[in-house]
Amino acid sequence: MTAQQTGYTVAILGATGLVGTHLMHILEERQFPVKTLKPLASKRTAGTTVQFKGQDILVEEATPDAFEGVDIVLSSAGGAVSQELVPEAVKRGCVVIDNTSCFRLTEDVPLVVAGVNDDDIQHHQGIIANPNCSTSQLMPVFKALDDAFGIERVIVSTYQSVSGAGKEGMDELIATAKAILSKVDGSGELSSAPENKVFARPIAFNLVAQIDQFVEGGVEDGYTKEETKVIHESRKILHRPDLKVTATAIRVPVLVGHSESVTLEFKQPVSPEEAMAVLEKTPDVVLCRAPQNFPTPVEATGKDPVYVGRVRRDTSNPEKGLNMWVVADNLRIGAALNTVRLAEVVVNKGWLKQGQAKKQVASV
Repeated sequence: MTAQQTGYTVAILGATGLVGTHLMHILEERQFPVKTLKPLASKRTAGTTVQFKGQDILVEEATPDAFEGVDIVLSSAGGAVSQELVPEAVKRGCVVIDNTSCFRLTEDVPLVVAGVNDDDIQHHQGIIANPNCSTSQLMPVFKALDDAFGIERVIVSTYQSVSGAGKEGMDELIATAKAILSKVDGSGELSSAPENKVFARPIAFNLVAQIDQFVEGGVEDGYTKEETKVIHESRKILHRPDLKVTATAIRVPVLVGHSESVTLEFKQPVSPEEAMAVLEKTPDVVLCRAPQNFPTPVEATGKDPVYVGRVRRDTSNPEKGLNMWVVADNLRIGAALNTVRLAEVVVNKGWLKQGQAKKQVASV
């Protein structure tokens, strides 16, 4: 009997976190062949239980030995944890699909959006990286349009929900909103500023022009790390090291769902109709043709596709430039859904053990 018939032992590293919870839900939703689920978390939450297929499963402490006997690790516990434990899992024969930024730009680690560059997975050395959430939802759109017309330059402004900062981010939005509503006086002014811990400024009824830390020095001086992720990850996934990309990332008071304003400049003249004809045929993309039917985060939440609307000419470059609006559930396509879909590619293509003999953990 094959592993496909009997199922796999799957560990969730960071099982009690927001993405970890979504991972378990999507594994169940998509009927991934899980023989044994092994939820792993910090010592603080070890000993609690999580629900999977109607059963309470004990959460174990994430230690190197916890990966013994595990086939696949779905990791979303933060960069420091991945740096420490992912190589330990690989040493024990696991294939790890990692949600953090820890390994994304490492040369021997494939960075993959399912359905965009699946073939990169076959050369993995035990680690497969899941891109940043704001990058992931752009890739099906960019891949289709790049293949059809050749993208010359990308300008992206992101409007990212607080769930990108985890449950703590969602809790802070709700708490600060309540605080503001309780402190607004008759003139509409705040009697005192709400407290903020997760974000650089109060997030409720506000926009925060900082996600992650600022870069110092070089051409990227003044950019945030979130913005540089979009730049470098897009080039790696699309195999376009020459691609001109610039980005501005903004945190917005939305619970779930990232939105992105995109300007694309092409190598040849492209009309909105030509681009929309391509996008209508692109898997995992839903085109909202009429301008008034633009997608919003509320409508995308809980759904799998990437939604594209407001496709129109760039008035500053009307022959070769297009503007569009791209929206998706960041907890799904940007994190848990893509992770599970990558695991599906690994098992369906028979790439579970591909590259394991080399065990080049030291290189990452």
